[in-house]
Amino acid sequence: MPPLRAVPPSAGRPYAEQAAGERAEAAPAEHYARLVRLAYLVLAPSLGRNRRVLSAHWMAQRALACGPAADPGGAYAYVRLRVLRSALDAGLPLLRFGRPRRAQFPPLVPQVWGLRLFPHSCGADELALEQALAETSAPCRAAHVLRGLEGLDDAEVCRVLDAAGVADPRAALLEADALTAPHALLSSPEFDPCSLQVRPTDPVRRLRRGRTLLAGAGALLVCGTLLLMPGDGLGGPRATSAPLYSRNPAAQRALDPAALRRVPEGLWRGSTRRDFTVWPTRGDRTGDTGLLGRALAAWARPGPAVVPTATPGTPDGPPMGPPQLLYAGEVGRAAVVLFHDGLRVVRYAEPRNADPSGGAALDFARVDGADAVAASALVVQRRRTGRIRYLTAPWVQEAAVRDLLAPHGAARPLPRDRHGVTDPVTEPETKEGGRADCRSWQALELRDGTAARLMTDLGELTPVRLTSGSPSAPHDVSGRAERESWARTACLLPAVRSNGVRSVNSWPFARQRLPEGAGDALWFCTRADTWRGTGSRVLAQFQAPPELSGGTGAPAAVAARAEDSPDCGIRRPRVLAGVLWKSDAGRWYVLAAGSRQFAALSASGGVSGRASGRLLALPAGEGDRPRLAGLLADGSRVGSLR
Repeated sequence: MPPLRAVPPSAGRPYAEQAAGERAEAAPAEHYARLVRLAYLVLAPSLGRNRRVLSAHWMAQRALACGPAADPGGAYAYVRLRVLRSALDAGLPLLRFGRPRRAQFPPLVPQVWGLRLFPHSCGADELALEQALAETSAPCRAAHVLRGLEGLDDAEVCRVLDAAGVADPRAALLEADALTAPHALLSSPEFDPCSLQVRPTDPVRRLRRGRTLLAGAGALLVCGTLLLMPGDGLGGPRATSAPLYSRNPAAQRALDPAALRRVPEGLWRGSTRRDFTVWPTRGDRTGDTGLLGRALAAWARPGPAVVPTATPGTPDGPPMGPPQLLYAGEVGRAAVVLFHDGLRVVRYAEPRNADPSGGAALDFARVDGADAVAASALVVQRRRTGRIRYLTAPWVQEAAVRDLLAPHGAARPLPRDRHGVTDPVTEPETKEGGRADCRSWQALELRDGTAARLMTDLGELTPVRLTSGSPSAPHDVSGRAERESWARTACLLPAVRSNGVRSVNSWPFARQRLPEGAGDALWFCTRADTWRGTGSRVLAQFQAPPELSGGTGAPAAVAARAEDSPDCGIRRPRVLAGVLWKSDAGRWYVLAAGSRQFAALSASGGVSGRASGRLLALPAGEGDRPRLAGLLADGSRVGSLR
């Protein structure tokens, strides 16, 4: 089925028997089903089909009720814009202090009680398209629908999206390029909210919800009564409610310095585990109950003088029981305490003289599932002058500092005291950009008797492990070639800073001969995985020969980036990326490369061409932005990293 025209022919057809105003109202109204379908497709599939159906009808009716433009030919476009704007508003997140929009809430009308409405189910192609739409943004879905359902060209799509309030219509179009399903599927009954199936809701669930509401109302009544009672409302020793947190025996034990779990020195040698649970208790103030008590109290109930921070995805609540004491001692001008509760590492720091006017810091970092390498070190002190100290694991035999931007230089030994605290190390650069902002990158090199591990600070309690190699078999950075590649990758690391990153792997997935005999370029995919599992970030790099790009330490060009993408990871160890490159002679080329799974590459949109294999080089013009696609060895087509 061909795509529908941007404005239906009947929207501008004259009716001799109607007045101009009646024609203007009739034009969009007779295409009510089309407007409802448009809203249904743009709404997020995560809302569920029943709510999408009701919301789509409400948006179309609301747009028609506001009155169209006076020109009958433009009436449909005007009403369509109002429907599109409401559907896009429905996908905006609710902000805590922002003014909500009406479309962000369920519709008041129409309402259906005791029944669920949803369009007719069709084939596997429609289901695949529904799943693909669920993974895209609302502007992307709008761009795809305007292209496929309304038949608009890209320029008109951009104009309509801009009028609907989309911040970056071009980005929405580029994201929509990844949707490869035929446009005819948009006209399928799967996406027709005017032709519906009806099913009853679960009567048992309705009854259970009613009972839950009654029980909740009763609980609120009891709580209100207790709050109005004199005293603390506990009701004596026979009361069924537990005491307040501060008087709960388990909570009191968690805040008792004497109950802290202390691991003796040397236990790790005979243990089958190598993680934070076998770190011995160290430091010169492990017996200072005043310091430990203040640290535990600040953890449980941080006051206004405490500045708390937490890595993304890390809960910052009180301890569930007595935590493990890793360290308590003086580091520089601060007294520092490190705890571990099985899920998190917690760092408390206060002035060495316990001056309350100096405030205190409380940092949380998630470390569940840490192995011997991930548990090799913690940041014990971070100064405003850009100097940091690490506390190393007991199995670390040697510590050194290596400048990643000097791949041919030797590592510098890093002294440690008897507790395992290192001398100060210069904090890596925090600005993402060129060589002017990134002149050196001091990384930590730790040896445990089996290998040298390269780790770096990215602004959190746990240093990040750096590796090289394919996603299926990453390994510690070693050898001249891998250090040279990291010299050009290091200055891109601020892009993943303070994101709860656990490890960063840089994978050389292709080597490409440049046009006009300019040498060989390397393609890398750099993936940062997090402790929490989500929020991973992927960068595709293009590393031109050093003599063409500013030397061995010059940052590589970022060809593409993505967040929460499985590309370059163990679940999907493949990648396709491209870049616009200018030769010394001033000629422009589109260069693209894919990993070994690709059998052919193609470009379209401004620059067109195809090449067998996983490398592509095409003449281009300045500012060209072609769409890249690849054919895998199994015959399936995929887009580039984005």
